[in-house]
Amino acid sequence: MGQDKGQERRVQIRGALNRLSALAVKKAGPGKHFDGGGLFLRVENGGKGRWIFKYTVHGRTREMGLGSREALSLATVRQEAARCRELVALGNDPIRERDKARREAAQTRPSFERVTLDCFEARKSSLKGDGKAGGWMSPLRLHVFPQLGKVPIEDIHQTDIKRTLAPIWQDKADTAKKALNRLGIVIKHGAAMGLDVDLQVTAKAKELLGEQNRKVKHIPAMDWQDVPAFAQSLIGGSIVAECLLFVILTGVRSGSARRARWQDIDREAALWTVPGEYMKGRKGKTPDFRVPLSGAALAVLDRVQIAERDGLVFPSPRKGCVSDMAMGMLMRRRDLESRPHGFRTSLRNWCEHIGAEYQVAEMTLAHVVGGKVERAYRRDDLLDKRRVLLGQWSEHCTGIGLAKIVPIATST
Repeated sequence: MGQDKGQERRVQIRGALNRLSALAVKKAGPGKHFDGGGLFLRVENGGKGRWIFKYTVHGRTREMGLGSREALSLATVRQEAARCRELVALGNDPIRERDKARREAAQTRPSFERVTLDCFEARKSSLKGDGKAGGWMSPLRLHVFPQLGKVPIEDIHQTDIKRTLAPIWQDKADTAKKALNRLGIVIKHGAAMGLDVDLQVTAKAKELLGEQNRKVKHIPAMDWQDVPAFAQSLIGGSIVAECLLFVILTGVRSGSARRARWQDIDREAALWTVPGEYMKGRKGKTPDFRVPLSGAALAVLDRVQIAERDGLVFPSPRKGCVSDMAMGMLMRRRDLESRPHGFRTSLRNWCEHIGAEYQVAEMTLAHVVGGKVERAYRRDDLLDKRRVLLGQWSEHCTGIGLAKIVPIATST
């Protein structure tokens, strides 16, 4: 080390330049190899070499990495070192100048991350909860930004996307497909901004990635014959248990039940109107959904009303509503393979067993039935038939069937 420092000082004193040859650079072993004028090659024990420019400006000595031995030729790195020496002679710091140039380039050539954030701002009003849950951005933040976030969007090539998504293309197929879909949306947004992007880049990347060889994994569901014992074990339990029972009895998705608010429930009409924003589908495109409440479902509401907070039917102990994770943990603690969402499958299989009308069964689960034209002409949501069906399901699960609806008195 002392010999290296001495050699470095002698080179700087003499101001000798171009001391190395291309062959010497290629064969250089571990240590520092000085070319003069502050330029030297540092080779690690593993054989990797990196060009360094050492300089002093304003009384401060700094080392600036110029690139690897493998990436830069000796002639190229000497030109860069000469440019840096000129900056130092003028009293400018080469590192600061490089950082400034990069910032300016980022402003004139927007990065993929920057365009993505602009795209998200333009789209978030159409996303559920204005995108605050982060679901739309999550695949990009986790799997794309680390590799492509800082890359100018105009420079993104299909091979870049392939290299980025290949590690998850098979193992996390759904996430990878979402990431590729979001990539395409951002690229289109970039085109709308007037940027010179390749609108076919995601389609090309998909060809390079190939088919996803995977089997569809269905969410584990409890057999409809086993639901009664489990459902009855939840009665009078924690707020999480009651919420899970409410999911079972109504057939709704857990997210809708967890976010249920008292203002949307009409106890006298035994009716719960789920706002469209809490239903599956695009914000503003999904209509409100009326859910008839059975006697057992109303009994759940009677038991949990004491826990009301901020208008939520099923508040968590700390903040907001109960979480999907809490309901899943309740089932895991009982060593059950099935999951909360699986009870929709249990209900659908039970409907098949009893011979329920196809349209009624599907609409009970808020599934889209029929084509666009047929749906445009259909005005009836089959509420009365769904009420009878859910009453029968509740009786199967808990022994309590249809709710007794008290007519609202009207003056004559």
